[in-house]
Amino acid sequence: MIILGVILLVVGLVAGIGILWTIGVILVAVGALLWILGALGREVGGRRHYW
Repeated sequence: MIILGVILLVVGLVAGIGILWTIGVILVAVGALLWILGALGREVGGRRHYW
């Protein structure tokens, strides 16, 4: 999810498409949050690990 967010950020920035940039920021933020929660050992959505 983080990688997809970064790709959308770059494409949105280069192409000048604001909606792609916004979606990219959201995906990076959600992916980082899930990654941090998983690293702390908390269950996310009933799963012990998030891939």
